[in-house]
Amino acid sequence: MKKIILTFTLLLSMKYAQAQQEMPLYSNGVPNAKQVPNTQKSVTDKNGVLRISEVTVPTLTVYPADADKANGTAVIICPGGGYGILAASHEGSDVASVFNKMGVTAFVLKYRLPNDNAQIDKSIAPLQDAQHALRTVRKDASKYGINPSKIGIMGFSAGGHLASTAGTHFDKQVGEVTSEVSVRPDFMILAYPVITFKDFGHAGSRINLVGKTADQTLIDEYSNELHVTKDTPPTFLVHAGDDTAVPVKNSLVFYEGLQKNGVLAELVIYPKGGHGFGLNNKTTNEKWMDNVKNWMDSLGLLSK
Repeated sequence: MKKIILTFTLLLSMKYAQAQQEMPLYSNGVPNAKQVPNTQKSVTDKNGVLRISEVTVPTLTVYPADADKANGTAVIICPGGGYGILAASHEGSDVASVFNKMGVTAFVLKYRLPNDNAQIDKSIAPLQDAQHALRTVRKDASKYGINPSKIGIMGFSAGGHLASTAGTHFDKQVGEVTSEVSVRPDFMILAYPVITFKDFGHAGSRINLVGKTADQTLIDEYSNELHVTKDTPPTFLVHAGDDTAVPVKNSLVFYEGLQKNGVLAELVIYPKGGHGFGLNNKTTNEKWMDNVKNWMDSLGLLSK
């Protein structure tokens, strides 16, 4: 009996390890980077939320769907945190587990947090990482059993800003690492996203990414509602109407832009829920990821 238990424990640990393959995002050194010590910190708060700060070395952690469920779709998840920290559990690894149940392979992106001391141009560092994550997953699609035309991006709060930037700025690969591999996501899922850097956006995210004295050109560049076109990927948005940190107007203006350009989109707005509710808006019995599943299914993303 003891041998059976030990064997079962070993098998569980092997499966757990397989589900968390963290790998460096860049194989030949991090671009747009200054030579500074890696001072990354990880803290779990009283609510059990893992918060990672001072990220200067980006990584991708892959959560592969079980082979018998895998449908070839993948999603890159960008946790939020105002471009100051990464809420890596309830907006990262926990979300990956839900996607796995749908047969979707998930990648949690630990993207660089803007830092003048660590990056040559901090304003492009997160987008560099998001674009390279899309480039990497698409290039290595066969390795993970992924259809290269079924790779999406998801983001929460400031991670939603990053995801929506990737979904509206894919025609220009930023930084020194470029390739012929497309960096356009095939779909987007945005949860209580920061969309704009105008006055109804989130001041903390704006200041952390572009600084306190950014000119209007730079503010407009990162106000993603201004960059929606007919080529913007299909998008799912979820927000709470009483969100005082990132007003629901962020999702509304983006949805309006998608509608005007004929882009397939779904918007779920809850009356209450505030900001940062992750997978579980405690004011409702509804699980909004069920809506995501139905939406993805309607687009053929869950079909093998």
